[in-house]
Amino acid sequence: MSEPRSAPSWQNVARRFRPWLEPTLLAVTTGALLLGVIAWAVGAASTADAAWVVGTAVAIVPALTWMALALWRGRTGVDLIAVLSLGGTLVVHEYLAGSLIAVMLASGQALDSAAQRRASHDLRALLEHAPRFAHRYAGDALETVVVDQVRVGDLLLVNPGEVVPVDGQVASSAAVLDESVLTGESAHVERTAGEPVRSGVVNAGSAFDLRAGATAEESTYTGIVRLAREAGAERAPVVRLADRYATWFLPLALLLAGGAWLITGSPVGAVAVLVVATPCPLLLAVPVAIVSGMSRASRIGVIIRDGAALENLGHATTVIVDKTGTLTAGRPAVVDVIAAPTVDASEVLRIAASLDQASPHVLADAIVAHARKQHLALVPPRDASEQPGRGMSGIVDGRRVEVGRLALPESRPRWADVALNRAMLDATAIAWVSCEGELQGALLLRDPLRRDAPRTLRRLRNAGLHRLVMLTGDRAEPAREVATVLGLDWVHAEQTPEGKVACVRAESETATSVMVGDGVNDAPALAAATVGIAMGARGSTASSEAADIVLTTDRLDRLADAMSIARRARGIAVQSAAVGMGLSIIAMGVAAVGWLPPAAGALLQEGIDVAVIANALRALRGSRRGELTVPHSTEDLLHRFDAEQEKLRETLPLIRDTADLLSQVPGSMKALVALRRTRDFLDQRLVPHEQAEETQLYPALAAPLGGSEATATMSRMHAEIDRLSRRIGTHLTLAESCGRIGDDQIEDLLATLYGLHAVLRLHFAQEEETYFALADPDHNI
Repeated sequence: MSEPRSAPSWQNVARRFRPWLEPTLLAVTTGALLLGVIAWAVGAASTADAAWVVGTAVAIVPALTWMALALWRGRTGVDLIAVLSLGGTLVVHEYLAGSLIAVMLASGQALDSAAQRRASHDLRALLEHAPRFAHRYAGDALETVVVDQVRVGDLLLVNPGEVVPVDGQVASSAAVLDESVLTGESAHVERTAGEPVRSGVVNAGSAFDLRAGATAEESTYTGIVRLAREAGAERAPVVRLADRYATWFLPLALLLAGGAWLITGSPVGAVAVLVVATPCPLLLAVPVAIVSGMSRASRIGVIIRDGAALENLGHATTVIVDKTGTLTAGRPAVVDVIAAPTVDASEVLRIAASLDQASPHVLADAIVAHARKQHLALVPPRDASEQPGRGMSGIVDGRRVEVGRLALPESRPRWADVALNRAMLDATAIAWVSCEGELQGALLLRDPLRRDAPRTLRRLRNAGLHRLVMLTGDRAEPAREVATVLGLDWVHAEQTPEGKVACVRAESETATSVMVGDGVNDAPALAAATVGIAMGARGSTASSEAADIVLTTDRLDRLADAMSIARRARGIAVQSAAVGMGLSIIAMGVAAVGWLPPAAGALLQEGIDVAVIANALRALRGSRRGELTVPHSTEDLLHRFDAEQEKLRETLPLIRDTADLLSQVPGSMKALVALRRTRDFLDQRLVPHEQAEETQLYPALAAPLGGSEATATMSRMHAEIDRLSRRIGTHLTLAESCGRIGDDQIEDLLATLYGLHAVLRLHFAQEEETYFALADPDHNI
């Protein structure tokens, strides 16, 4: 039963006075109990009884209030038993038992409230952290304004230790930020001029200027706060299940109480049964476990809108994932540069990137970023213009350059056909580059797979998700390639937002489904799923608002973390409720046959309540099962070798280009020079890198991975890379002794080069997914 929209006035009053009511009630009931014990010890029996009666009577009033509140919320059973047991002890003159029940009831409520406060500490901290003021430049002066007055384009000053008030871009040289509130990561992050900054992060360095890119209402942190305020507002299905348990627990308690009266022939036995049935730990432990799980999730950058979302996530069996921006990086990247035989590949990239500096297109951004990563000297273009659907044209170094979808000549060269075939086979976009009307080369671009995607999906399967489905509006070819690499069960490609909703609804009809997405077009599908999860770090506001759960850090592995937390919290909630009910029922049976007097039963029930609440609080801690902890020294090594491998990956096409050239002009001096460059790359850069991994990185990974067997297959790959590299060196020695590459060498040399290229690509991908993905992406060496 859902809670009415407007609560009665007495409920509001009780909620307002609850922070001091529970400690006061505990103090009064405990004082009355102790006073009665002292009086009884000195022989003042009547004084002792009076003190215990006062303690019991004081507890009856709030117990009646809690019972009324429970009835208003649609819950019955527990508080009614409390009132009956307190009243029953007074009727049968078991004043000590009544006082013990009063202390038990007061301490249980106080303990429950303390546990709730501790469990929701991180959620409250998130709300309290919300920025309220901003320092805005007004000419040469600074003015402090309410954050709601900040407008897009305003230049703001963020002082050391202050919270960034709105989303924007760094307008000064650099900023050092603490993003732990949003991401859960403790390492500081440096943002240079022009880079985006999200509201809610803390300036951990010197003061910097910020150009506002959004209003406060549209900024990241306001959206997160809006979600956090709703956290815990609804009761999860497991809590409603607890209410249903209470509906049969009450008749059982009354039946046993009546049976005890018949067996013992005294109402004292009935009161003893009611004493051990009050308060049922069912409704104490479950909310604590649920809120504890939500709190733990918030600490790693996962905001769960309500307990229902956590409970549903905890028993989901199907996950539906959007491709672009969720399984992939969401940003295209240059994966290959193919140049005409007479042109250098770096020159093709340089002139294309120089021209694309004038384009706002996402592919142009990727080309420029790749060229800058290669440290190429870009020049500003002149007379640059963009034609929709075709690309850019302009003057670079005094020559007319075109980049984009160019019309190919009918008699196109063979290398252009190779580029077209490679783009089709690799499911990449292609941007042609021409200079003065002559084709110079082609750039292949693709949205790369997230490095943590394979490990995340494997963890989801291990957690009990039986069906993994991908939804995308992209073409079928790249969608199927991603699905094959990740081992997904089904792919729905070329889907409209309406089509995505239909697919999600179909999946939700047969199982509890989880939908993960980040774009505006994902919002309807997120709302249609049993549980919607938004990639909120770079996703749209619409998707975050439609989702039940928001990942505030741009890491897909947080999805697996959230799943583990949800399953653990739900399991602990059910476990705590079941154990508490079981112990109470056993105690009720013992009391029913007259073996447990009311006073002893009250003490026993107090112990049960404390035990189950303490057990529920375990949801605040993470399970160590399946977790990998990488020491900081090893993490430093991972980042170092990851950076080195990234540079090696950029040079990797050299091996395949040498093989292509060898197949085209086998006996030419150009092929010999290319083979020599390849040998130098292998001997001077690649093989030393692999040897350093073998002697430094792999031994450091042995402990966190559970032994050297975890890296044994990669060591075998190193041996194969070394063997093929030496084979290429031997071929080069033979060729240089003859002054050319011999015809008898061509077949084996081609097989060796292409084989080495394939082995290296696979080896790099395996290391990135298995080892480098273990490192915190924001960890600084």
